[in-house]
Amino acid sequence: MKTKLLAAVALGALWSVSAQAENTGCGLGSMVWDGQSGVAPQSLAVTTNGTSGNQTFGITSGTLGCSRDGVVRSSAALSMYTGSNMDLIARDMSVGQGESLDVLADLMGVEAEDRAAFYASLQNHYGDIFSSSNVTADDVIAAIDDTLRKDEHLARYAA
Repeated sequence: MKTKLLAAVALGALWSVSAQAENTGCGLGSMVWDGQSGVAPQSLAVTTNGTSGNQTFGITSGTLGCSRDGVVRSSAALSMYTGSNMDLIARDMSVGQGESLDVLADLMGVEAEDRAAFYASLQNHYGDIFSSSNVTADDVIAAIDDTLRKDEHLARYAA
């Protein structure tokens, strides 16, 4: 019984890893195995990135597919927060301020000096972000990222 349970957990873990194609970060390994999917290429990419120190070099130098001004953000936390607070986010975004936007900015790593521009940009593109009454949290996050990419100053906060 324990063997079957362990096998099921291991298979589930392998499936969840293989279900995420873009989870290896930047670095030489990610470039070498770019476009390949599955557990083996991802494991090799991560191992190469982590063991040779090239990911750190890439981040500090802005090479190997890395960005010096990148933002670390938790996609899971952002998605959970957005999904649980869609109405509040929509309300605050429509007026360009509010507690839910403060939390959203925190989760996206928006620095204090960029908050006003962030809020104004979201307010100005409210119709694009909440384009219908049945948008999902992932739709909203993707539309926010698209909005940020269009702004030279805020683009670094887009995923």
